Amino acid sequence: MAFPDPPRALLFDVFGTCVNWRKTVVDSLIEWKHRALNDASASLASALRLRASNLDDEDWGRFAQEWRNSYMTYVRGIARGDIPPSEYKTIDEHHYESLLTLVHDWDLVGLWRLTDIQTISLVWHRLEPWKEAPSGIRELNKLYWTCTLSNGNMELLRDLAKHGKLEWTHIFSSNMWDSYKPSPKVYLGAAKKLGLQPGECAMIAAHLGDLKAAKSNGLKTIYVERPQEETMDRDEAKREGFVDLWVRADEDGFVALAEKLGVDVDRTRKRGLSAGANNENVWKKGMTDAANSL
Repeated sequence: MAFPDPPRALLFDVFGTCVNWRKTVVDSLIEWKHRALNDASASLASALRLRASNLDDEDWGRFAQEWRNSYMTYVRGIARGDIPPSEYKTIDEHHYESLLTLVHDWDLVGLWRLTDIQTISLVWHRLEPWKEAPSGIRELNKLYWTCTLSNGNMELLRDLAKHGKLEWTHIFSSNMWDSYKPSPKVYLGAAKKLGLQPGECAMIAAHLGDLKAAKSNGLKTIYVERPQEETMDRDEAKREGFVDLWVRADEDGFVALAEKLGVDVDRTRKRGLSAGANNENVWKKGMTDAANSL
């Protein structure tokens, strides 16, 4: 057992920790580019057509990262109080508005209709999970409450749970506390919602900044390494000591985490094989709990 005093609830960051947002978003942007260029009914200016045609996969990767960076700037501004409450918006709203801005900044105005941009902005509802995430969460459900603690809005998180077969026992969104991580209101609000003390909850994330904030509010912390997700210095984080448990990239993500937390893991389901009717019932219960928690 990794903790002498183990947590009762596991609070999961979602974007990047549970789902591979980058691949799904980049693939979708490239698909929509090809749709626009191959649409016989579209009348694209030759300069626009040439510019879009010349954007390769790496360019779209940078576009997606700028989209993500805009999100991070916004939620941190809300959490710090730099952005006034009157400018608070859901992540769905922000994703749409920031995509409009990016289309303008990249000189791609006219490539997509406004209705297309609205649809593209909802790709965040269909992000693919990391391959071991569904089975790992099912294993963790044997001993723990598994709860999202994400800046995504409730509809987005429910859609991700359904799309990725992520069988949470509870779904919590920062919107429930009219703020965003890393605001203390979010971490402490989740613990209170569960009827627990902060130290009875563990925050799980692929982002050290999230964990540092959680630790400062009394939560236990678990770091799960994911590709291209970290911006902080991992060696410095180890020296500071705010991470209680570390799952390396060469381990098996949430399945390895379940084993570290004392779960008797069913290895036949390790790679996301069908979990059967019982797990479908767990997922349905999670959806009901999430609805009742609002």
